[in-house]
Amino acid sequence: MASESSPLLAYRLLGEEGAALPANGAGGPGGASARKLSTFLGVVVPTVLSMFSIVVFLRIDATGPSGLRVLPQGYGWNLLYGSLLLGLVGGVCTLGAGLYARASFLTFLLVSGSLASVLISFVAVGPRDIRLTPRPGSNGSSLPPRFGHFTGFNSSTLKDNLGAGYAEDYTTGAVMNFASVFAVLFNGCTGIMAGANMSGELKDPSRAIPLGTIVAVAYTFFVYVLLFFLSSFTCDRTLLQEDYGFFRAISLWPPLVLIGIYATALSASMSSLIGASRILHALARDDLFGVILAPAKVVSRGGNPWAAVLYSWGLVQLVLLAGKLNTLAAVVTVFYLVAYAAVDLSCLSLEWASAPNFRPTFSLFSWHTCLLGVASCLLMMFLISPGAAGGSLLLMGLLAALLTARGGPSSWGYVSQALLFHQVRKYLLRLDVRKDHVKFWRPQLLLLVGNPRGALPLLRLANQLKKGGLYVLGHVTLGDLDSLPSDPVQPQYGAWLSLVDRAQVKAFVDLTLSPSVRQGAQHLLRISGLESNSHPLP
Repeated sequence: MASESSPLLAYRLLGEEGAALPANGAGGPGGASARKLSTFLGVVVPTVLSMFSIVVFLRIDATGPSGLRVLPQGYGWNLLYGSLLLGLVGGVCTLGAGLYARASFLTFLLVSGSLASVLISFVAVGPRDIRLTPRPGSNGSSLPPRFGHFTGFNSSTLKDNLGAGYAEDYTTGAVMNFASVFAVLFNGCTGIMAGANMSGELKDPSRAIPLGTIVAVAYTFFVYVLLFFLSSFTCDRTLLQEDYGFFRAISLWPPLVLIGIYATALSASMSSLIGASRILHALARDDLFGVILAPAKVVSRGGNPWAAVLYSWGLVQLVLLAGKLNTLAAVVTVFYLVAYAAVDLSCLSLEWASAPNFRPTFSLFSWHTCLLGVASCLLMMFLISPGAAGGSLLLMGLLAALLTARGGPSSWGYVSQALLFHQVRKYLLRLDVRKDHVKFWRPQLLLLVGNPRGALPLLRLANQLKKGGLYVLGHVTLGDLDSLPSDPVQPQYGAWLSLVDRAQVKAFVDLTLSPSVRQGAQHLLRISGLESNSHPLP
């Protein structure tokens, strides 16, 4: 393409797509549109189209000199083209998942036909010289015309293309390197979570997401490798570096490639926009950001979160103002890597915590793969853009601090508590009373508290006496469990823990139910302690 101002929809710069998957599934609360998409329409098609959005057709300027020349050019015009396409995509997504599924299937057929024509053209088209877009000279004059060469299948062409040979990007003037090429191409491989983002619209998410994602990734990987092989075997380095739209130049019917470009951009944009809106709606329902996302809770009668779609549409419209693809490629890639690192870190935490409800069915899963994923994402982030990587991590830390300060829903559960339990249990099992020694003696205090309202000074005094030892607050509730409908002790634990927090003491709480205070005190003396085979406190 001759300019870098093509519509940003082709890059699917929708930041929410890589965000972490909500636990309850991103989607509406129910209704007629919920959970009706199959594995193929709900996972395979969106994932394939999202991952095809950039690598298959690269970055062809569909409205510039290599595209529809009749359209006016310029930053404002290209912004208008992108906004109109975004409006079309937003309209489809606003009307619900059913229309989105039908539109995605139609674009899938168009993209498949366009891709087939490109693959056939590599074999059917003979060698030819392709005129490259003239570059302006140093004094503003045009340089002599230059040509790239489509050689057909030629081993010499393949040999010449095997080396790295990084050169200047003719759209930006910057010299490319591994990190910059990775940043650009990585945006075309970020559709892997497109199916997971639609979990609230699937018939059987637990089966559809892993099966559909693996099938889509395997299919797109095969197509990518095939296209890379065919391109390097038939196109010389000059053509590959100086004309990102060479598919049209070698195609049997160039308009079909143009159709594939638009279909791919629209399908990837629809997939990203509808997935982002579901995640945004889930965040709003969990009330994580208060009034900022409150309007995104609104859904239609059928459960479609149309307000969240409008939110996502507005955010993407702001991104379109950037105008140039490579301007944001590194930043967007870093944000995607942060999101994927967060997903890997979540799985790693659950695996290390040995959470009983975390039972991945993928047989090759282990904490080693999670740790490798986190390390790889962090490494590539800083290789691509150290500034953007540091800024994104700082932003994620600020968001985590904000959510911690606000306090998340108590029904979520905290993986930090699971990790603490796992570690405490492991080390408690290593404690052995047979290895106690007087050199390492520590005080162990059991303070029986009858009336906590007037015992605050006593609690603090005992806390000062313990000096790094064990401090237990005990309380006896009089009664007989056989004659009561339920245990009256359990509901009291919350109040006692609040008392510990208010008194600012480092103490455990043990409560018991007994017919007499004497018997209850004996119970507490025998059950209180840290060791697994705990002996009575002295």
